[in-house]
Amino acid sequence: MMLELELRRLELADLDAIERIERASYPTPWSRSMFASELAKPSSLSFGAVDETGALVGYLVLSRYVDAWHVMNVAVAPERRRQGIASALLRRLLELTKEDALRGYTLEVRVSNTAAIRLYERFGFRRRGVRRGYYTDNREDALIMWREADSAGAESA
Repeated sequence: MMLELELRRLELADLDAIERIERASYPTPWSRSMFASELAKPSSLSFGAVDETGALVGYLVLSRYVDAWHVMNVAVAPERRRQGIASALLRRLLELTKEDALRGYTLEVRVSNTAAIRLYERFGFRRRGVRRGYYTDNREDALIMWREADSAGAESA
């Protein structure tokens, strides 16, 4: 059951909740200072999903580069997965960046994370290559995915 969500910019006050979700989601989590740095960067967009109780249940961190938006980090609290939260975050990402029509989108995802790969493919991301041994915890490869700025036929807002 999908509950009502508020999608809003992340703030420093969210760092405790971000850390909790991050540690539960990844074998090599980002540090608190990495998140604080992204929140402070003018070229970064960081936003979260907050449920009706006011709890942060997911987030997305995006950085702007010369030719692309780089999806740096997406995570949803384990107990809230498969409820459309990551999809809502990705839809919001596309809404917030739609005026920047010349820039595409890129991300890396573990080759073993088939659920995330399927999600990204639904949003128009396509497999573009592999970064060998990208993840430091187990040297797993990362799939490089790319979405053209005007991906026709992809899920959108």
